[in-house]
Parts: sequence; C-alpha cells; structure tokens
Amino acid sequence: MSKLDRRTFLLATAAAACAAPGLALAADPYAASPFRKLSDAEWKKRLPPEAYDVLRHEGTERPFTSPLLNEHRKGTFACLGCGLPLFKSDWKFESGTGWPSFYTAIPGALGRKTDHLLAFQERTEYHCAQCLGHQGHVFDDGPKPTGLRYCNDGVALKFTPT
Repeated sequence: MSKLDRRTFLLATAAAACAAPGLALAADPYAASPFRKLSDAEWKKRLPPEAYDVLRHEGTERPFTSPLLNEHRKGTFACLGCGLPLFKSDWKFESGTGWPSFYTAIPGALGRKTDHLLAFQERTEYHCAQCLGHQGHVFDDGPKPTGLRYCNDGVALKFTPT
C-alpha cells in the first residue's frame, strides 16, 4: 500500500471542502427558511400562548385537552408554526396517551434530537424540519407497520380536511 503523500492529502482536503457546502444544503433543505429567522418575540406575537410554549420552548400541553385528539376526518396535520405538512390522517391511531399519535410522518418533514429534560429518561424529541418548532416525542411502542408512536402536542398542529 502506498502512503498518502502531502499533495494527495491537500487535494483531497480541498475537494472535500468544496463539496461540503452542497452537502450541507442537501442535508437540510429548510436551512434558508424565513421561519428560522423569526425572533422569539415575533413567534410570541404569531402564536396562541399554549402553542408558543410548546413550539418555541418545548412545553407540553395537558393530556386529553386537544380537539385534534378526536379528529377522524381524512386530511393532513401540519405544523401550526409554519404550515409544513407533517402527518396524514391515515397514519393517526388511538394510543390512549391523551395526545394525537401517528405511526409515521411525511418523509423529510421532521427532525430529531435527544431530549434529557427528564432526569431519569432519555427520549427522542422531534420537531418541524422547516421552522424547528417542537412537536412531541417519538417512542418505539407504536403499531405496525413501523412500531413507532409519534406522540404530538395537538396545540402544535393544524388540521386541514381533504
């Protein structure tokens, strides 16, 4: 095997640096979203208080209080903050948890991160990919075919019937 010489290393590094900006855009298609430029004060003006707490400060609505919990019409559930479609009504199921639950999401609509807000439990938080608004947590106790339960705060969603 040949050793990596200085010239090959520099050329490879330069090529990687040139490719990186394109890769970053491909990895986050919403990076330039105007919703990401809104200040906290602007979000507070745009959203109802309960939705503001959930979407912008990772709050949680009280269980069994969302009207969307009993929404059973055909349609789409979108982020209340920016309108990005997140879930189809066909994917909603009754989890018994008190929050609207879905077993899958529209591809590319959600981002995930690890949540350590509860000292005794590590959870996976998910948020709207476009405005980064907190939506809820995903668990691995859902129904087939995915086995996932996207447990969503109803105040973070808006429903559009079809």
